[in-house]
Amino acid sequence: MKSRSRKRATPRGGAARSEKLWGARFTQGADPTAERFTGSLAFDRRLWPHDVVGSVAWAKALAKAGLLSPSERDTIVKGLEAVRSELAAGTFPFRAELEDIHTNVERRLQELVGDVGGKLHTGRSRNDQIALDERLYLREVVARVRAGLRGVQAALVARAAETVEAPLPGYTHLQRAQPIVLAHHLLAYVFMLQRDRERFGDCGARADALPLGAAALAGTAFPIDLEALAKDLGFAAVSPNSLDAVSDRDALLEFLAAAAIAGMHFSRLAADLTLWATAEFGFVEFSDAFATGSSIMPQKKNPDVAELVRGKSGRLYGNLVSVLTAMKGLPLAYNSDMQEDKEPLFDSVDTLDAILAVLPPMLASLVFRTDRMRRAAAENFATATDLADYLVRKGVPFRQAHAIVGRVVRFCETEGKPLDGLGLVALRRFSPLFDDDAKDAVTVEASLRARAVTGGTAPDAVRRSLALARTLIARP
Repeated sequence: MKSRSRKRATPRGGAARSEKLWGARFTQGADPTAERFTGSLAFDRRLWPHDVVGSVAWAKALAKAGLLSPSERDTIVKGLEAVRSELAAGTFPFRAELEDIHTNVERRLQELVGDVGGKLHTGRSRNDQIALDERLYLREVVARVRAGLRGVQAALVARAAETVEAPLPGYTHLQRAQPIVLAHHLLAYVFMLQRDRERFGDCGARADALPLGAAALAGTAFPIDLEALAKDLGFAAVSPNSLDAVSDRDALLEFLAAAAIAGMHFSRLAADLTLWATAEFGFVEFSDAFATGSSIMPQKKNPDVAELVRGKSGRLYGNLVSVLTAMKGLPLAYNSDMQEDKEPLFDSVDTLDAILAVLPPMLASLVFRTDRMRRAAAENFATATDLADYLVRKGVPFRQAHAIVGRVVRFCETEGKPLDGLGLVALRRFSPLFDDDAKDAVTVEASLRARAVTGGTAPDAVRRSLALARTLIARP
């Protein structure tokens, strides 16, 4: 059975040729299922702004190297600007059979300006082209994500400023542990997100090297001034090894890792809030604007937005593992497996954008039930450690003090009394060192005031942390 011949496009000023950039080597067209399977246009088309920017810069670099005349350079640049306008307007004639965004842009350029457009690919490969596009894209999204993180930090700082003196039970093992203030809890996330901002910044700094000029793997064979090209594109340096430039995706992986860590922080914040919103805690109420109801239970008010923030951490983790797995064991240099890096990257970017957009208004709308928090902070012997510290200040070794107060707590449980409900006579049954001021040591306010070290939960210490947080988020 004869195979049907594939229709060939005839560009202006040229003879018939294969639709593929590499088609001249082949005698048979691609199987339609293989063509669909290998094509990446459906997802890499979002890189078009960076592909056009890189192509314009490359055309100028070719002209500087004497490989394009000034008029050829101007024709190509003008053609690329026309391509950019079509892409921006949504009128660009995408063609799936051209596999990817690079080929679509290049072929459209040739349709607009003729055969001179075929000179643009001189000395470069799609291998270094995609590496460039991804690094330009990373630079854009890193800046956006860092700005979004600042927005969440600012929302947390604003709520912290309102609650510097609002006691809250702190928890370990999800059991009430010691009193803290609500601002201290909220600021913990501010400093976590600050490290996230720094991680994304570090990722951007390490990605700040130009891969264009590496060509397929061995470096371009033409005298391109790569240092000038790097400056033109805003890179700090040129990749020092062409194999490395096209083979690795560690900058992208670092972004995905930073996204996964940030997702973990968002998830923990959401977990705190959803737990606090339960009737069992009753510490916070979500605004109706950031909650949903039940299809069967009329009384329900579910913190779905926070739950989804928590749930999306799984997507961010999965995207990191997906690309790590795709890259594992790949021989140098480029392999088509690396095409699998883009969809996880784009999904993580979209997920972060969504989370960073919804968190600030959600946080601003929360109603904190500080009265319930205050009552809970005084319950369950939360200041028992303060009673032990009282004995330490009287010269008792901490381990002995711990044992003494443990017996006091057991007695209180048996008698159904709080720590501050014991009189001096009862306390002296456990140690003669207890005095009238022991009762004052176990108040919530005294417990908070005692922890005035840097990073502590005393209101004065928290005010210092709040000032530091404001300084940090003021930085770009």
